[in-house]
Amino acid sequence: MSKKTALITGAARGIGFGIAEKLASDGFNIAIFDILDKEQDTVKENLAKLDALGAETLYFQGNLAKQADCIAFVAAAAEKFGSVDVMVNNAGVAPKVRMDMLETTAESLDFVFGINIKGTFFMAQAAANQMVKQGKGGTMVNISSMSAYATSVNRPEYCISKAGVSMITQLFAKRLAGEGINVYEVRPGVIKTDMTSVVTEKYDKLIADGVFPIKRWGFPEDIAKAVSAFVSGAFPYSTGEVINVDGGFHIQDM
Repeated sequence: MSKKTALITGAARGIGFGIAEKLASDGFNIAIFDILDKEQDTVKENLAKLDALGAETLYFQGNLAKQADCIAFVAAAAEKFGSVDVMVNNAGVAPKVRMDMLETTAESLDFVFGINIKGTFFMAQAAANQMVKQGKGGTMVNISSMSAYATSVNRPEYCISKAGVSMITQLFAKRLAGEGINVYEVRPGVIKTDMTSVVTEKYDKLIADGVFPIKRWGFPEDIAKAVSAFVSGAFPYSTGEVINVDGGFHIQDM
């Protein structure tokens, strides 16, 4: 039986690589879409780790904000591996500069929306079209954020974009259910990555103060385990479902 293939965006490092590593250990071949150069030391080291797990890999350097790159990536993965079985839309960006929402610029909004909303939508569309063409179902997982429901007035473009990813999940879940393609969403909380390294002190304090019921940072492997469960086929009668991997932050309190 041939191995299934998982496509993952933003998987050269961070949460995306954590997902790639877990799915490789689960027996998937891995196709990675990322903006980073394949020759960077970190990327080469991570690709070597996937090879050591027995995964055949494809690395595609592209810009998620360009629809043509999304289409080309899915086509390249389908050509190399024969099919697209899993699509994990993980790639995302934060604003380059955090600023009060009364001062947020059009340039910052365009940058974040271009990748987090436009890029996620068109990558999901390209993968969905390939899966429909194959006619054997599939699974899609979108990585959003606790910022889909929690406000940060100094980065409104990020919060709005992640709320948009949640609606993308619902839309694709509804559209693809009849095609045997289930769509899910994972909402990470505070995860130790390069993106959060600039606010380590802030989140260390919040964790110490008990803002998160589970009093620790999350790690890429926490997100990877949730994705692995969704793509395992263990939830055949569920679609459009969301799992919060945020240390319990989403629990309401009075």
